[in-house]
Amino acid sequence: MVKKALLGIICLVMVLGLPFTAHAMGLEVALGGWNQKPQGDIGYKPITATDSLDLEKDLKYDTELRLTGRVKIDMPLFIPNIYLMGTQCEFDGTGQKNVNFKFGDETFTANVDFYSKVKLDHYDIALYYGLPFLKTATAKMLNVDVGVNARIVDFKAEVRQDSTGIEESKSLTVPIPMVYIGVQFAPIEKFAIEAEGRGISYSGNSLISLIGRIKFRPMGPFFIAGGYRYDRIKIDEEDVDADVKFHGPFGEMGIQF
Repeated sequence: MVKKALLGIICLVMVLGLPFTAHAMGLEVALGGWNQKPQGDIGYKPITATDSLDLEKDLKYDTELRLTGRVKIDMPLFIPNIYLMGTQCEFDGTGQKNVNFKFGDETFTANVDFYSKVKLDHYDIALYYGLPFLKTATAKMLNVDVGVNARIVDFKAEVRQDSTGIEESKSLTVPIPMVYIGVQFAPIEKFAIEAEGRGISYSGNSLISLIGRIKFRPMGPFFIAGGYRYDRIKIDEEDVDADVKFHGPFGEMGIQF
């Protein structure tokens, strides 16, 4: 599973990023892992509050290490820069509720174990510009990026109760337009502090994604980085009602030209 996810992220980077690199003035590529702690709840065709499944209490999900990959491409003047990012987000476990509950068109029995899996893989494509003259005015120490971001959320949830033979699942793909803001502060050549924010709220859907990163370049174009990431995803689409959070530390390594 991990190898398959890693291959998918690498393929995304190559397919979307390579056509632009011939014209790039700068390139950054990174792969890493994000230690995701899940919180929140999901429901599929919920009728009452008991049909909402808590990720921790009901589904018994725990913190998981998942893969991430990203590419930033600095384009020539007047052409927007490009930021691609892929994030694996998947949890499964065996849980139990002390009341009957509905998931989709099925009713699951109280006090009987059930297996569940929730996937919320997402892919970001951002187009952005750096604020004019700021980097030059600060001797390349400070840069601020502003742009638009499209996040594609690949959602799938399944619940299966083997002892009763009941199972239900739901899949959907949700494109979410967002605002993107990035800040990079590099007081010295080999060290940088970075922050990224993406967010939107509309029609019952909302999403916020915050990343803080410390980057160190020990030699040449190679860098290592670590930080903290917080994502909240609220979806009300096609009978799916989800309000979930994922947060935790991450680490990555890559190259930057």
